[in-house]
Amino acid sequence: MANSKQTSKSVASIASKILKDGRYSAAAKSAAASALAQTRKGK
Repeated sequence: MANSKQTSKSVASIASKILKDGRYSAAAKSAAASALAQTRKGK
């Protein structure tokens, strides 16, 4: 069964900033990476 939920563009943008910023914890970066993994692939 496929996951039909997708991360919004605004959440994906914040998640990307978290991954690039060294001040966030490993747990925060893991959550951000998970959010990005659920983004819709563009053409």
